Amino acid sequence: MQQLKGEYAEQVANGVDTYSFRQPLGVCAGITPFNFPAMVPVSMFAAAIACGNAFVLKPSEQVPSASVRLAQIASEAGLPDGVLNVVHGGVEAAEALIDHPDVAAVSFVGSTPVARAIYRRSAEAGKKVQALGGAKNHMVVMPDADLDAAADALVSAAYGAAGQRCMAVTVAVAVGPAADALVAKVAERANAFTVGPGAASGTDMGPLISEGALDRVRGALQRSVEQGGRLVVDGRERTAPGAGYFIGPSLVDGVSVESDLYRDEVFGPVLSVLRAEDLEQALQIVNENPYGNGAIIFTGSGAAARRFARGVSAGSVGINVPIPVPISWFGFGGWGDSRFGDDGLNYDAYRFYTRSKVITQRWTEPAPGLAPHFVAAGSQ
Repeated sequence: MQQLKGEYAEQVANGVDTYSFRQPLGVCAGITPFNFPAMVPVSMFAAAIACGNAFVLKPSEQVPSASVRLAQIASEAGLPDGVLNVVHGGVEAAEALIDHPDVAAVSFVGSTPVARAIYRRSAEAGKKVQALGGAKNHMVVMPDADLDAAADALVSAAYGAAGQRCMAVTVAVAVGPAADALVAKVAERANAFTVGPGAASGTDMGPLISEGALDRVRGALQRSVEQGGRLVVDGRERTAPGAGYFIGPSLVDGVSVESDLYRDEVFGPVLSVLRAEDLEQALQIVNENPYGNGAIIFTGSGAAARRFARGVSAGSVGINVPIPVPISWFGFGGWGDSRFGDDGLNYDAYRFYTRSKVITQRWTEPAPGLAPHFVAAGSQ
């Protein structure tokens, strides 16, 4: 296929050509998160299998059924037995896959502490490893931006999926006079959100994944107030009918870069607002954060957008686009503490799930029936 094509260089020396091609690794493993139980596994095993590998998938124990159904569908479509395998379990299952001598590569998506641990263990075991971690995605809103569009984008990116996605915008950096108006517009929209079961008609935001997640978000909001933040919208006051770990959208203004709310990944529907005097200060705020998954700017200025795109430390950049996940022909993965190891997903996956072989060749014996002087002449 196109993604596996190598390179060819003719006559690199007298009668010598060099070319390359990519070959599969053998058995690859994927350890996937709860929040995208179908998309993340498919993004891993589809590319791995297309490259000629077998794949062992260990899904999050919180969402075991989606992976089983995906494997069933693949089998029904004709995929041979043993090419796609699903293994359930917790930490022990993940560690067993990493340590197994037949596993050549490990892919992971999840939190940064786990990504770092998987990267270290996989590297020590001699595996190829891609470990995508957490994020603190920033959206810089300039004074010349369409503030209604920016507010719409913020509530969608911050509160969609209850904030439980790696590309969620968790920090708004409001520049200059944009701040007060932006906070008011986001608060108005957040207060209008309908919280309830995901399958219910009219629901804007569903529940968190677990009681532990709910306790974590509640605790983060409480500490944000204790550390000087202004809780403009308090999601703890919201309830919803039916079973589930519900909390409403929350908006915290005046957040400090030293606060726990800013430094830690909350993974819930909480948007922090920081204020900057100008674009350069906003860039400094973004770039000093250890995460580098995604960064966004909303502006009407092409010059500001270009300065931001070239200067920001992030793997995926959005310009007036709140969730800058690229189409599959481009690689996807963060910088800094958001990614450890080799290539990311999307187009990068074809490089990750293969290894390059480079051949340098010279033929000195003439083919049968071919005069030696012809070979010598043709090699000049």
